[in-house]
Amino acid sequence: MRDPHTAQPWIAPGATLGVLGGGQLGRMFIHAAQRAGYGVVVLEPEAHAPAAQVTTQHVRSAYDDRDGLHSIARNAAAVTIEFENVPAQALEWLDAHLPLAPHAGAVAVCQDRAAEKALFTRVGVKCAAHAVIASHDAAADPAHAALLPGILKTARMGYDGKGQVGIEHPGDLPAAWSALGGVPCVLEQRLDLRSEISVILARGRDGASVHLPPQCNVHRSGILFASFAGEGAVDPDVATRAVAAAHVIAEGLAYVGVLCVEFFVLGDGSLVANEMAPRPHNSGHHTIDSCDVSQFDLQVRTLVGAPLVTPRLHSAAVMLNLLGDLWFDARGAQREPAWDAVLALPGAHLHLYGKREPRRARKMGHLTFTAAVGSQARAAALRACDLLGLAPFEAPPWTHDAGD
Repeated sequence: MRDPHTAQPWIAPGATLGVLGGGQLGRMFIHAAQRAGYGVVVLEPEAHAPAAQVTTQHVRSAYDDRDGLHSIARNAAAVTIEFENVPAQALEWLDAHLPLAPHAGAVAVCQDRAAEKALFTRVGVKCAAHAVIASHDAAADPAHAALLPGILKTARMGYDGKGQVGIEHPGDLPAAWSALGGVPCVLEQRLDLRSEISVILARGRDGASVHLPPQCNVHRSGILFASFAGEGAVDPDVATRAVAAAHVIAEGLAYVGVLCVEFFVLGDGSLVANEMAPRPHNSGHHTIDSCDVSQFDLQVRTLVGAPLVTPRLHSAAVMLNLLGDLWFDARGAQREPAWDAVLALPGAHLHLYGKREPRRARKMGHLTFTAAVGSQARAAALRACDLLGLAPFEAPPWTHDAGD
């Protein structure tokens, strides 16, 4: 059994890396690893998953299947993850047998909102006022009225707006907790938000870390709709404070790998940590086209022990999520979106994930527009919204170009 926190030697190109999870994040990790000269084996139960389509090495098994885990451990020099809800026992077993980034303990914190909030508090990063609701008695506690109006969120397994419900009155809390399955939840006080931003960083086993420029994010129905990156997308002072807080969080976790921390920016410009993801993040997909080192390149580098260089944002960018709704017309008939018209727009970069079945609210791909300045990228993205039948977005509060 190895010590999972022991420094590992450099893993040279030609080796095989492993990834748990076959979704689009795994697919983009594989592309980055292959460009750098590595083979990749993916452990994923679905036969035609996005990541399984782009590698010949596919261990088709459940994430906690003993034979599957032994197979990926035999074939990979190191393993990463592409989603955080891998069973804890599987991660602990891998962590004890080969280099795993991020390590099992860090992922365990990211899997649980209550543990996440406790970490933020421990390292001195402000988060929303909250309470853990783990029983009917706790849900009925009148003391929680001070947190209302609020949002009740399941402590585990919630994402893209799932597993949460708004609470206006104390009497609504017990029924809402029961409706969420009577599982441990976190009640968060609702905040008056100015905007939402995210910071993506990479930290090596030696403690060295770098970060990508923060991006401003716009959500619709709890799902990321658009991300904006480049000069003016995030207020410089807010960006500096968010980056510093994200690095403090990573250090508090003794983190290794790529980490995304999402922040709320309040009306007075103060920051509140919302949640984190122990992997590349949807809001950072633009970095494939806008940066000289993408979030997936950083994921490869942290896994193999390569030097971490500070990424350079060479283009302003707007990234739009492409959900399955786009594949259906107003009558519900399936159709193909007008990609030919979209690709005629300046700076368009279309990324489709190879998912065979479009479903409403399912992430099917993303579309990034790059340009010399943000106004040009925004104009092209707004035109794409019109061509695709998407409601136009409003520019983030600080969005401007130098000289505007």
